Amino acid sequence: MTMLTPRTPTKLAPPGRARRERKAAELEARTRLVGERLAGISARPGIEVLQSVDASRNGLTHTEAALRLERHGSNVIAQERAPRWYAQLAKAYANPFIAVLVFLAAVMYWQDPADPGVIILSVMVGISGLLRFWQEYRSGRAADALKQLVTTTCAVQRRAGSGSGPTTFEIPMDQVVPGDVVKLGAGDLIPADLRIITAKDLMVGQAALSGESLPVAKADTRTDDLGQSGTTDPVEADNLCLMGTSVTSGTATGLVVATGSDTYFGSMAGSLVGERPETNFDTGVRKVSFLLIRFMLLMVPVVFMINGFTKGDWQAAFLLGIAVAVGLTPEMLPMVVSANLARGAVAMSKRKVVVKRLNAIQNLGAMDVLCTDKTGTLTEDRIVLDRYLDVHGDEDNEVLEYGYLNAHFQTGLKNLMDQAVIDRVGEAEEVVVDARFSMVDEIPFDFARRRMSVVLNRNSIVGGTGRPEHVMITKGAVEEVLALCTHMTDRGQKVELTEQLRWHVSRIAEDNNRQGLRVLAVATRTMHTPRDTYTVADEDKLTLVGFLAFLDPPKADAARALQGLADKGIAVKVVTGDNELVAARVCADVGLTVGHVVGGTEIDTLDDAELRALAARTTVFAKVNPVQKARIVRALQADGHTVGFLGDGINDAAALRDADVGISVDTAVDIAKESADIILLEKDLTVLEQGVIQGRTTFGNTIKYIKMTASSNFGNVFSVLVASAFIPFQPMLAIMLLVQNLVYDIAQLATPWDRMDEEYLRKPRNWDAKGIGRFMVCIGPISSIFDIAMFLIMWNVFAANSIEHEALFQSGWFIEGLLSQTLVVHMIRTRKIPFIQSRASWPVMVMTVLAVLTGLFLPFSPLAASLGFVPLPMGYFPWLIGVLLAYCTLTQLLKTVYIRKFGTWL
Repeated sequence: MTMLTPRTPTKLAPPGRARRERKAAELEARTRLVGERLAGISARPGIEVLQSVDASRNGLTHTEAALRLERHGSNVIAQERAPRWYAQLAKAYANPFIAVLVFLAAVMYWQDPADPGVIILSVMVGISGLLRFWQEYRSGRAADALKQLVTTTCAVQRRAGSGSGPTTFEIPMDQVVPGDVVKLGAGDLIPADLRIITAKDLMVGQAALSGESLPVAKADTRTDDLGQSGTTDPVEADNLCLMGTSVTSGTATGLVVATGSDTYFGSMAGSLVGERPETNFDTGVRKVSFLLIRFMLLMVPVVFMINGFTKGDWQAAFLLGIAVAVGLTPEMLPMVVSANLARGAVAMSKRKVVVKRLNAIQNLGAMDVLCTDKTGTLTEDRIVLDRYLDVHGDEDNEVLEYGYLNAHFQTGLKNLMDQAVIDRVGEAEEVVVDARFSMVDEIPFDFARRRMSVVLNRNSIVGGTGRPEHVMITKGAVEEVLALCTHMTDRGQKVELTEQLRWHVSRIAEDNNRQGLRVLAVATRTMHTPRDTYTVADEDKLTLVGFLAFLDPPKADAARALQGLADKGIAVKVVTGDNELVAARVCADVGLTVGHVVGGTEIDTLDDAELRALAARTTVFAKVNPVQKARIVRALQADGHTVGFLGDGINDAAALRDADVGISVDTAVDIAKESADIILLEKDLTVLEQGVIQGRTTFGNTIKYIKMTASSNFGNVFSVLVASAFIPFQPMLAIMLLVQNLVYDIAQLATPWDRMDEEYLRKPRNWDAKGIGRFMVCIGPISSIFDIAMFLIMWNVFAANSIEHEALFQSGWFIEGLLSQTLVVHMIRTRKIPFIQSRASWPVMVMTVLAVLTGLFLPFSPLAASLGFVPLPMGYFPWLIGVLLAYCTLTQLLKTVYIRKFGTWL
């Protein structure tokens, strides 16, 4: 089994988690209460249920329906609507860094309305918010376009007045009310929670609610309806049909017992509106933001006080303090993060992935646990005939032939298993069968017998006996068919089915059931006295031929995709509503170590701490309901994991919302797509693996920018602090500091287009505010060593040691500071040796060259005087080259020491 090691929580519980868990508990209690109420309705006789909702089998009158619609409201559930564009726009600017930049711009404007720094900061803020807004707004519209068009009307039986007879009307589903009598047929959506009044051969697809891949049979209540007992789960009740499911075959009449938010589906949907839980990305950004703000609040007053006391010019000291605040703040961070995420979303869209919420891209890269349903993800979401076995469990073509004849000649609606048998036989064989046999009669399937039979004539023209001979072929549930058998076919011989042999063949079926296969028995009877019609009484004295075993087969590439995720450090846990045996078989087939399969009933006996421990060591959860799925997600999160959830059903919606990244598919029910952060256009783990790589690349480039900029800025400010204490003039003017930051930050706009080393992409990556602070303090001061070296060179070699020559000193440090900041990007962006073992992408290289040329050009440009620069002597540049080479060399050496000590770099 997959045992997860509890992670040292770099992701601590975010504010509001207690409130979120309290709300989840309230909603779980509500869902449980609704489930218990529906189970109670299931247990009561039909006549009592009709009386309890004040209705009759003939339906409501139009007047009664109108009054009930007014009283109970429309039959709609709570849904999360996309915020209006202006709300999305406002939210795009809700960022602590943006708040700091706006504050700094306001102070600068108050000091000098003509200050170019005001325009620079305003542009940064504007572009950052607009980038995020536009990408999320466009993705939201794309996600809306993916919603599937579904039937929006249903057939209800109503009366014109109390004395009138019933008439069937098609009405919009949102106008269905409690007490309505609904008519159901194949293909119909269940419009509300219904208590079945009558049903014939009714099969209902409940995969969206239960995860069960095959349709389930509902009770035939045309006889006495005394209610059903023995279940507390309304999904398992065979006389209830729940909103969100659909009819696959048969017909029924149902009494509406709950609508809208009072339905089982509606009780779950209540958890899907309102404020979304804070995710790993939100927590990480907040921590890093406040870490950098704390550095700023510490350093700015120190610089201000030292300059004020040593220079005596408090106004200049204040301006320098503001410039230092700007210098310490990675002012391009919101823009770089937004550009990174937007570029990631575009790249993922080319891989058939729609990103609804940009933050989910980073969460996808940080994900170290993926919880997924099995149907359609690990399996092909279709039923195939896997085996056709004789009474000894050996493959036998005769069993396949008889199974095919039964499925081929029946005239009723063929179910998924009938179709699977037919698909297994080639077209050429179909032609031969049609020639050898002709249809005489059939005994249709019903839910009481759980079998069906066809009676065929062996056509004498192709090898018959010369006299009419009819053969009955019966296919159905093992227990029911076996009870009618008196003989069996043993290697071509008909032998009596003794009690010992009966036990033996029963074990063959049970062994296949334990392997997660759905097993049907096939038996025959030769009718030596042919007639035109046959009845159920003729299904007797049968000869057992063998068994047909079906399954939803694993996808061919599922094992490889799972191994790919494992190689990326992601543990996969299967969380399904299907039964334990099927789940275990599929998981074993795709290479997962199954271990103990945990069922939903076991989860209900555990408190949160016990579930947290169990979830860590469990790979497969089966027969779990929506509440239990969400609890599993929260238990894994409480262990410090970043959890992704992949699902497409109503029963997945709450877990999708609670997960750090909710992943759904375009064929999912609408409520699942609304709850998801990411929508796959193909339900394929290989596509998801590509998304994980993109997420880690996006996160890596974001962290790269933060560490490069924060450490460089910290080093620069540290240098200003040292220089302010010993130099009789300002080491750099405020405008110079702003220009230096602007040129550097513009160069960093290429960061989203950089590549990440392959080794970095192999592991989940998470926010680590403590690690960023450590990186700033350890790596930042390296630049200060060479800044101070340049101070000494300018002071002693070029005699820039007086107020008269302060412009020369400032110009020399400006170039060295900008070029060292720009070049060290290549040292920091990789843990390898830059340019040799790892080379930046061409956009980064181009922007580096442009930044270096800009820095060298400015002191010689027409703008030099207005910015306070003077041209530098040619003798300065050999010293500059020497300082930069020494800086890069020392940084590479200390990088090796840092990695050896802390085991990480980016």
